[in-house]
Amino acid sequence: MYKTILVPLDRSKRAEAILQHVEDLALKYKAKVILMKVTTIRPVAISPSRKPYEQYRKDLEAQEKRDKEYLADRQRVFREKGIDTATYLTQGPVVEEIITTAERENADLIAITSHGRGGLSRAFYGSVSAALLHRIDRPLLLIRSRNI
Repeated sequence: MYKTILVPLDRSKRAEAILQHVEDLALKYKAKVILMKVTTIRPVAISPSRKPYEQYRKDLEAQEKRDKEYLADRQRVFREKGIDTATYLTQGPVVEEIITTAERENADLIAITSHGRGGLSRAFYGSVSAALLHRIDRPLLLIRSRNI
């Protein structure tokens, strides 16, 4: 049924609540798992000095290193259980990057957690899961995680 499962993560315990479900599905269907992390780029203030840009570049490089290590650790756990696993680290708008990766990798399923935000928080920050639900053309496994 599922050959490729895309799993967007954000390095939070809440996002990782989906991993047990994905593991079970991957083992059952012998599916490949793609773990991904999207980095959003924040704007940099224009300054006559190069120092703000240089610090921003250093911060971005450090974050990329942490994200790669994070994905590699999760990948190692899946591979030890015999699950074919790949990782992707991308930059850009989160929903767009998830959709693009799902299309490029021909993912049969996108598996994510909902962080359970509501009210003004959801309206202000938006909801990745809600946006995906309305925009993707493939199954979405959505697990609500709370208090993790």
